[in-house]
Amino acid sequence: MAALDRGLVQVYTGDAKGKTTASVGLAVRAAGAGLRVAFVQFVKGGDRSSELGVLERVGVRVERPAERTTGLLSGGIHDDDRAAAAEAWSIAKDALSGDQYDLVVLDEINVAMRYGLVETDDVLAVLDARYPTVEVVLTGRGAPDPIIERADLVTEMMLVKHPFDQGIDARKGIEF
Repeated sequence: MAALDRGLVQVYTGDAKGKTTASVGLAVRAAGAGLRVAFVQFVKGGDRSSELGVLERVGVRVERPAERTTGLLSGGIHDDDRAAAAEAWSIAKDALSGDQYDLVVLDEINVAMRYGLVETDDVLAVLDARYPTVEVVLTGRGAPDPIIERADLVTEMMLVKHPFDQGIDARKGIEF
């Protein structure tokens, strides 16, 4: 029995930080309410972010196929990026196809679409064919216009000021 009467499509995008953090907060809230949650990360590799362990401890299924740092940050997409994105997309399609989850977060899928690792038309088709009570969140910079048009809720994070501009590196437990 699904916990939601109707699943909506949410998009968290923009140039500021906070997109993944917002989706993690929603995943924790949903798990706390007894909803079944899957959290699938695209293009994030290397060291695991601190929030993933917490998500797992509250019963969220966490999938993160990328094992090494993505080439997107170091000059170009590599075969590992393509393979990890394909695996994440396969997991995501499965999670969205039935009633085993109430909320599915597709973290950084907007970036995967932007770089051609996942096709926007494929994402739209899966969103439209998903189980009707599954809520889905798509995060990442540069959400494609067709995704924004399809969404029920779009939040754009706007950068006003960032510690990176002051020479402060990402800190464990705060930025990752």
